[in-house]
Amino acid sequence: MTDPFYVGGEGDTGTEHGKDRGMVEEGALLWEPTPDVVRTARITRYMEQVGRTGDYEDVWKWSVESPADFWTSIWDYFGVVGTRGDGPVIQGTMPHAEWFAGSTLNYAENALRGHPGRTAVIFRNESGSRWQYSLGELREEVARVRAGLVRLGVGRGDRVAAYVPNIPEALVAFLATASLGAIWSSCSPDFGAPSVTDRFTQIEPKVLIAVDGYRYGGKPYDRSEVVREIAAKLPSLRATVWIPTLREGAPDGALSWDDLRAETAPLEFERVPFGHPLWVLYSSGTTGLPKPIVHGHGGIVLEHLKSLSFHQDLGEGDVFFWYTTTGWMMWNYLIGGLLVGSTILLYDGSATHPGTDALWRLAAEEGVTYFGTGAPYIMASMKAGVKPEGLERLRGVGSTGSPLPPEGFAWVYSDVKPDVQLGSFSGGTDVCTGFVGAVPLLPIRAGVIPCRCLGASVESFDSAGTSIVGEVGELVITRPMPSMPVMFWNDPSGDRYRESYFADYPGVWRHGDWIKILPGGGCVIYGRSDSTLNRGGVRMGTSEFYRVVERFDEIADSLVIDTGQLGQEGRLLLFVTLADGADLSDELVSRLRTALRTELSPRHVPDEIRVVPGIPRTLSGKKLEVPVRKILLGTPIEKAANPDAMANPEVLSHFAPQQ
Repeated sequence: MTDPFYVGGEGDTGTEHGKDRGMVEEGALLWEPTPDVVRTARITRYMEQVGRTGDYEDVWKWSVESPADFWTSIWDYFGVVGTRGDGPVIQGTMPHAEWFAGSTLNYAENALRGHPGRTAVIFRNESGSRWQYSLGELREEVARVRAGLVRLGVGRGDRVAAYVPNIPEALVAFLATASLGAIWSSCSPDFGAPSVTDRFTQIEPKVLIAVDGYRYGGKPYDRSEVVREIAAKLPSLRATVWIPTLREGAPDGALSWDDLRAETAPLEFERVPFGHPLWVLYSSGTTGLPKPIVHGHGGIVLEHLKSLSFHQDLGEGDVFFWYTTTGWMMWNYLIGGLLVGSTILLYDGSATHPGTDALWRLAAEEGVTYFGTGAPYIMASMKAGVKPEGLERLRGVGSTGSPLPPEGFAWVYSDVKPDVQLGSFSGGTDVCTGFVGAVPLLPIRAGVIPCRCLGASVESFDSAGTSIVGEVGELVITRPMPSMPVMFWNDPSGDRYRESYFADYPGVWRHGDWIKILPGGGCVIYGRSDSTLNRGGVRMGTSEFYRVVERFDEIADSLVIDTGQLGQEGRLLLFVTLADGADLSDELVSRLRTALRTELSPRHVPDEIRVVPGIPRTLSGKKLEVPVRKILLGTPIEKAANPDAMANPEVLSHFAPQQ
């Protein structure tokens, strides 16, 4: 199976080769909010209620300079179900800040409140099947599965692991787990058994919920043996629950999903402390054992209420979609749409089957009002010449996973819809949200993320730890956020957590991205800071390089590596995957070199350009720049990257040093 976000290497450009695309000026104005958009925006109503009558920059500064007042206002404004308690809103500093001492709440109780008749969930798969659930029906299903988990001995603090695609059963099982105060963790069924056991053995789950297979790109993939292999490696299991997707029923003698949900029961909620673990997410695990990142009920509830309502402008009446699998944090973010009363659209299948426009067609058919995807899908749609139709209800488009270049911004406004709010967001699994993104009050400019998100004290630091504006530096967070991890699993001393984020700037979160904060408050993300290009003392993020190279129709995907180390300049190598029918001719090489020389600098002309069959990516679609660099410098492939954490491990051999 190809990773759902790995669409750049398929070669379906739909355009003639032999020309390069024109550059779009970074910062070019593409959209401005009308007075009506500003007036009706949910953030406007919030600002009026809390008495912040200034502009967005004013309310952002208040949100980071007065975090106790700000996050208390979020709890009160949304009427969070629970007991806030009398303890301090925030005590301590990073990395040990604690929030809302004495409070109790439950994520599922907040997600499942509302009128039982409203549509809560729509499910579609690539074969065209469709299911719809009212909030009342969803609550009934959650109650049934909750009762089944109780019969299996699951209670507060126990772990439930799931090996499932983005199907309704995954959502129901998560909400049932959360309602008990138990802890959820999921992997997509395209993960190999070693990758899954690397994750689940760390948390010792009591129950495993798994599908027998899935369909992707029009083909069935049987995972029965993989499930058995995973279960055999988890001695903590009391039961494996099978969800039949390719066959009728569970294997002989096994517990089926229907068995789990066989009995009706009243729906109850175990209210837990603010920081009680809700779920365990994982880092990519490409260069070591995946970090098990634990988020708490309270932090996720407050953060997702704030972000989805004020930055995505979502609420009742909206249909919210994000293309994701259960192995990516965007699934957790998508289901957060229930917290703000939106209908969430779940989709299981390929983004490009039967054609590159598959997701846009889905959005039109279901009346999606907010459409989210990975930046590679937007760029693939642009290269394929897709022109979506029937998107009358669409108000917003979200992009994440990697920086969206200005040309991608411009395509959305020229070919998707001229009046949508395009939000390019950057954040991470670490906080299960975005640090920087869009807001309905601010204009959209090509290649520029409009703002730092409310409650996110984002700054750019130079190597000395000094805050800078108008220059590229390290993305840091200087004040705590409630959705920061409550811990890493099996890290009782907190050493692994501290080393991951606080080793470079004590008391300040270093995220590992290059960012430039503009004087007006907008920002630009330039890729990972540990894979920067340093040529003749000129540092440049890889996203700028990819922007130039990947606008060529002949180039389906690319990877650039600087092999310099220990202060000595090495070789600059460009690897390209070609579109169907293209070849790396001398003429194409000449045009590539000319474009890089004139648009970046003479220092950034590659020493060598090589054709490879694919660009290595993680299961969530990120390019593996650092592992490939290690391989080029002589590290054995098996030590540089974990193939089970990759979408296409077979391509790594093509990056070994040439003899």
